[in-house]
Amino acid sequence: MISLRPRAAPPAPPARVDGRAAIRSARTGSRSTAKEPLTGLAASLATSADADGDGADSDSGLDDATYRVPLGPIPAARIAERALRRYGAGWALPGDGGSTTDRLRTLEYVVVDVETTGGSHRHGHRITEVAAVRLRGDGARIDEYTTLINPRRPIPPFITSLTRITWDMVARAPHFEDIADELRRFLAGAVFVAHNASFDWRFLSHELRRVDGLPLRGRVLCTVRLARRVVPEIRYRSLDALQYFFGIENEARHRAWGDARATALIFRRLLDRVEERDIERWEQLDALLGRVAPRRKRRAMPGPVLDF
Repeated sequence: MISLRPRAAPPAPPARVDGRAAIRSARTGSRSTAKEPLTGLAASLATSADADGDGADSDSGLDDATYRVPLGPIPAARIAERALRRYGAGWALPGDGGSTTDRLRTLEYVVVDVETTGGSHRHGHRITEVAAVRLRGDGARIDEYTTLINPRRPIPPFITSLTRITWDMVARAPHFEDIADELRRFLAGAVFVAHNASFDWRFLSHELRRVDGLPLRGRVLCTVRLARRVVPEIRYRSLDALQYFFGIENEARHRAWGDARATALIFRRLLDRVEERDIERWEQLDALLGRVAPRRKRRAMPGPVLDF
């Protein structure tokens, strides 16, 4: 005779722990809705997040209030505190304490150019050369910084053909972490200027975050955008076009030090043109660059010939 026994209910699956929620609760403190202390996986996740929470993942670091990281926000004040602790009392985040009413001629500018192994750090490309020229507001050169950098990866042949930077040239060059502190001090407290500035800013900010977790901060000025506003005589505002227009000779095109020097000379001319428009303060320049330039309308076919 077969006896039928009721089948035992399967054991309940273990409760899932929302790691991100646990981390947010651990960070926000009073804002947390949890009434019991974190244990197990939640506690370990929160601990690891606090240990690694200073690295930012923002593309450009341009946000003045908060930098986003994979597991939560880090206030700019915390970044400033870490920077002060690391670099000393004489170091300041670029643009900190600055006023939108600063006179353009009283500011300092650092004109930057980088050469890289490719077009985007998101694809693993690295910097092979960096150059920076520091200027006073009146255009006088204060100092210059330039170095080759070992990118720790091969340089594609087409990049070598463009920049003339070979692996033999960078094999014994310093790695980026070897020059990061010196470069950051050179950039500190000045307006960051570059031709197509987002490219140079993003590469440098990414490399600096890899070293110490601190992104670039401060005012950024793109000479391409500025030229579109104050050089209406020409259609294209590439570096070559502006060099030709202003009669500036580039000692080493597609090398960081050559392009940085040429961009610095172009920037001086652009500042003169800005002044001719009675723009003397940063807020006025910011307003000028914020305007949307009208686009020219093109017709696919010639217009009709009207007979009057």
